Amino acid sequence: MQFVKSEDLKVGMRLARPIYNRNGVLLYERNSKLTGQGIMSIKAFGLIGIFILEPAEPVPPMTEDDIEFERFQMMQVFGIEEEMKRMWGTRKAGKIETIVSNITKGYGSLDHKINFIQGLRSREDYLYKHSLNVAMLCAMLSHVLQVGAQRQHSVIRAAVLHDVGQLKLPRELIGKNDLNEEEKKILDAKQSEGFRILDEVYADDPSVKRICSQCYRFIRDFQEGRKPGGQIAPEARIMIVAQTFDQMTAMQFGQSPASEVAALRHLLDHPQVYDEDVVAALIASIHILAPGTSVELSNKEKALVISANPADILRPVLLNFRDNTIVDLSLPGNRKIEITDIMKTMDNRHVMDTEMLKRQGFHVEEPKYVDAPSG
Repeated sequence: MQFVKSEDLKVGMRLARPIYNRNGVLLYERNSKLTGQGIMSIKAFGLIGIFILEPAEPVPPMTEDDIEFERFQMMQVFGIEEEMKRMWGTRKAGKIETIVSNITKGYGSLDHKINFIQGLRSREDYLYKHSLNVAMLCAMLSHVLQVGAQRQHSVIRAAVLHDVGQLKLPRELIGKNDLNEEEKKILDAKQSEGFRILDEVYADDPSVKRICSQCYRFIRDFQEGRKPGGQIAPEARIMIVAQTFDQMTAMQFGQSPASEVAALRHLLDHPQVYDEDVVAALIASIHILAPGTSVELSNKEKALVISANPADILRPVLLNFRDNTIVDLSLPGNRKIEITDIMKTMDNRHVMDTEMLKRQGFHVEEPKYVDAPSG
């Protein structure tokens, strides 16, 4: 599998992932061969590129949840872009409530974990994809935490709009992690302007601005080495975890993302910043180290996750690739060994090998994959 920029696409290339239009209608299925018209359509959508299969490469497995995740993101990202731009121009909420309702309906009452797959972001779409992902995570976390319908709606709405001020940020600063002092001042100014817009648009509901500003201040204090202080709402605590996790694991050109393991370890290592109950809700919402996941260890070995460890998600039972020995990271003798990374495919999906586990006699709850059409 390889990522091919839109300008380099060729007729006959096979798609690794489905493509939807902004209404959620499937345009091109996995394993479809690109046509000249298809390439023109992809460029017209504004996609920076797509993942393409090698000539003899099999189609990667996807579950129904994975497919719906892709479709949902494509639909909502376009909507968030339109509504953010409209809000700047009109100082009206527009269809924001519809987007919030869609996110709540799709991800605010799940009864199972999902794969939270990060797609590649460019400077042009980073803001909208980040806002959507934070809102989706907030929907899932607030459901696990049982915060109530009104508070769930508030935190999802705030998540969608928390970076509206960055719409006017210089392009080169969007999604940038290592800002200098002058760039930080520019970011602060744009964020403040965004908060003023939220204050104006939601004059009858000050919780929107309050959640967004508290989250921004809290994270900024921590990043600057200051002890986060001041009053902070429970909804803001949810968004702090969601925002940090998405920022750390986001795929961007020129920047290597942290793995889910590294991001989770960061959250767990700073309980004074990231509420432990909210982090636990994150663990309960998304797959991080599911059985069959291939991992790299601090002793340079590679292994497969056999079974999760609910008491300590980062210390599961493993099957060593080299000699097929079982390694239980929860045992005292293995405390020096840590999972350093998750092995992933080019398009950021976990490398899974449930077949090997079954051959070794381990029971694995196999995901229900959706067959891809023949090419």
